[in-house]
Amino acid sequence: MGALIISGIATMLHNKYFDTELPEWLGVFSGSVFIYMIGFFVMVPVALIACLVWPHVQAAISAFQGFILSAGTFGVGVFAFFERVLIPTGLHHFIYTPFYYDNAAVNGGIFAAWANILPQLAADPSIALKDAAPWAAYTCPGWTKVFGSLGVAIAFYMTAKPERKQRVKALLIPVTLTAMLCGITEPLDFTFLFIAPGLFVVHCVLGALGCMAQNLLGVVGIFDGGIISMLSWDWLPLWAAHGLQYAISILVGLCFTALWVVVFRFLIVKFDFKTPGREDDDVEVELKSKADYKQKQGGAAAGKSVAQSKDDERLVLAENILDLLGGTDNIIDVTNCATRLRVNVKDKSVVAPEASFKAIGTHGLVVQGQSIQVIIGLAVPQVREKFESLLKFESLL
Repeated sequence: MGALIISGIATMLHNKYFDTELPEWLGVFSGSVFIYMIGFFVMVPVALIACLVWPHVQAAISAFQGFILSAGTFGVGVFAFFERVLIPTGLHHFIYTPFYYDNAAVNGGIFAAWANILPQLAADPSIALKDAAPWAAYTCPGWTKVFGSLGVAIAFYMTAKPERKQRVKALLIPVTLTAMLCGITEPLDFTFLFIAPGLFVVHCVLGALGCMAQNLLGVVGIFDGGIISMLSWDWLPLWAAHGLQYAISILVGLCFTALWVVVFRFLIVKFDFKTPGREDDDVEVELKSKADYKQKQGGAAAGKSVAQSKDDERLVLAENILDLLGGTDNIIDVTNCATRLRVNVKDKSVVAPEASFKAIGTHGLVVQGQSIQVIIGLAVPQVREKFESLLKFESLL
């Protein structure tokens, strides 16, 4: 939170004063150096305000953590809900970090405490998991990542238009496997988060209910990630001693998968959410090919077929994105995060609608003023590299 505030102030100062003209004899202090100078004097009162305000914020955080810890199974549900619903803001780290790595639930954090107690749990089948480690109930979001992601993907496939099912399947299989195996859900979450925010909230509620059900079964442990994490921390070391309980928990998880499918399918159809495969039919996008690009460079003759490797596909995707963003002349700069290509444009009115971006294979579009976020997935670093190469090539023409 502090980093966000400071970076916001620094950005504001830069945008307002970076081109301030100083007398010639002070010219060495112009530009960024001038921002550093005035930033020092601005940050002094900001620091004083933080000293006065932050203790109250910290008290509220501590009270919220205390409520979660004292509310039993309901507190587990509250924890799971906020850990999921805050993902779009990035503030979900604020929820789980004090529990997992600090002393909010147990001294040393849940991960360290579970590693210490693991040999004892493996050696004695009579020990009840929840009785031995009640504090481990809060590493539960992995149940949503595994069983919830599967249910969401099945519902998307079932509600896709018949002629688009194959394309939707090709989209969903890799992102669903990524979520289930590794616990990285952003590529799947962002396929519908901005299209249907209400559906994402329902997803978070179902996840909270699933975590509460597992807690009522007495299943606790390190269940924050995907199947690989669960195998490492729980199933492999403890299956001999607690395998029956884990088997029941997996069956309960699959029942919740079915619940996800039923609820999502009903809501998608009833409210006609434009989830993958349900986009409007009137979207017409001229897709570029690798051959088109090489022809543009003079490296391939018109009509000549070119092999489509992964590298080729990313280059084609990058050129299609560039076209839909209004071309090279409309681009100010480009960066990326874990799953999104972030582009600042000069004129957002020439940027194509979201459906056009989905038609070329991306997962969606977020527009915030002149800032455009193209949701691509985990391949975004490679796509950005191709995108930047196109910008450099165009600038040379």
